[in-house]
This record gives sequence, structure tokens and C-alpha cells, in this order.
Amino acid sequence: MLGLGNLLLSDEGVGVHAVTALRERYDLPDGVEVLDGGTAGMDLLDIIAGRDTIIVVDAVRREGAAAGTLLTFRGDDIRAAFGARLSPHQLGLLDVLAATSLLGEAPGAVTVIGVVPAHLDLGLELSAAVAASLDALLARIADELASIGIVLRKHRP
Repeated sequence: MLGLGNLLLSDEGVGVHAVTALRERYDLPDGVEVLDGGTAGMDLLDIIAGRDTIIVVDAVRREGAAAGTLLTFRGDDIRAAFGARLSPHQLGLLDVLAATSLLGEAPGAVTVIGVVPAHLDLGLELSAAVAASLDALLARIADELASIGIVLRKHRP
């Protein structure tokens, strides 16, 4: 799993917050990596190239959707969703995916789980609406992993 975003811009950092929460709440089985991609752009090429499956979590705008709404994109839907850029690193993700294809090292499957942001202002905290969606976001990530045979187990208290 790859969390993208800028922690300095409130909800824009939701992908990075998701990475942190996933590590804190779940035991990760062998073969599952959870990475903070921040706003790395093309620096993600080596991370993404040749992977079997990539799940990307990021803030994604969607006209008319309420803040905190979860959106899932696969295949060609990713380019359409990221065509209306929310932030500069999203163009980087499209570029990285295109570069992996050109190199013959495209990931086997890519899923983007987007969270509709409420605020993109300076701030380290998620908005109330996006923070309230974090449990559902983690459940969606767990469901995506389960669909490929990977079961996450919550940490024991």
C-alpha cells in the first residue's frame, strides 16, 4: 500500500495518515509493504515498478461528493479521476504508471482509494469529516487486500 499526500495541507495528507493508522492498528503479513509516498512523484518509480499489486490512498476531488466520501478507481478510471488534478503529486503518479509501462514493469494491478477532502488549507490535522472516514478507509484497504487473498489482523490490545 502506498499513501500519498502532503501532511502540511490538512486533508491532502490523508494517504499518509492512512499509512500511519494501518501500521498502528494492524499486523502486516509478510509480503505486504505499507509505504509513505508523500509527494515524491517520479521518485516512486522504483517503488512501483514490477509490483504484483499496488493500492494507492490519496485525496481525490469529486464534484458533488461530500467530504470524507471514499472512491475506488482501477485501470483506466485512474487516469480519468486524476485528470482533474488535486495536487502536483497526482500528475507524478500518472507519470510513474506510464513510465513503468514503457519499461515493461507495470504493476499487475493498481487500485486507487480516494478520499474526498474538505479542506486543503495549511494545517497538520485532518478535517472532522475526513478523520471520521478513517475507519471506513482502513476497512476498504483491508477489503482490497482480502480480494487478493491477504488477510489483515488487528493488533491485540
